[in-house]
Amino acid sequence: MNRTYRCLNCTEHTVSRPFDTSHLSKHCPVCDSFERLVNETVFEQFRTFEESPPESLEWSKLDRQEKLLISEQVARKGRSVEDFAIEA
Repeated sequence: MNRTYRCLNCTEHTVSRPFDTSHLSKHCPVCDSFERLVNETVFEQFRTFEESPPESLEWSKLDRQEKLLISEQVARKGRSVEDFAIEA
C-alpha cells in the first residue's frame, strides 16, 4: 500500500511511496526547495489541531516542529494528546 507525503514548505506537492515513515527529505519541484515531506496522516492531524486546538495544550505557544511532533505521535503512534504537557 502506498503512502502519501506532502511538502511542508508549499503544502502543494505530494509524492507516493510504498513504505510508511514519518517524513521524507526531498527536493520539491513546486516550491524549488529541499524540504521535508511529511506523511499525509500526520499532516491531516496537524491541520485538525490547527483548526481546533487541543484544550489540554497551549497549542498556540508551540512552534511548528513541536506541533508536528505531537501530530506524528497521535496519528502514527496512537498516543493521546493528553500524553503531552508544556513545561514552563
